[in-house]
Amino acid sequence: MANVVLQLEPLTCPSCIKKIEIALGKEPGVRKARILFNTSKAKVEYDEKKVDIDQLVEKISKLGYAVLSQKQT
Repeated sequence: MANVVLQLEPLTCPSCIKKIEIALGKEPGVRKARILFNTSKAKVEYDEKKVDIDQLVEKISKLGYAVLSQKQT
């Protein structure tokens, strides 16, 4: 399992967070996705054999949110 922290554009509502968490959670290989509202950071635990960071970023982008940076932990 791998972990990544994605810095998102500032999020303005709890429903935005829920929408992104649900979408990431449906991606094959994602074990856990949690977004911190006050920092707009998505912490994702995933199986790098099934999904990669670019796919996670693309999923978020398709929802209409920008990923500003990423950091593997």
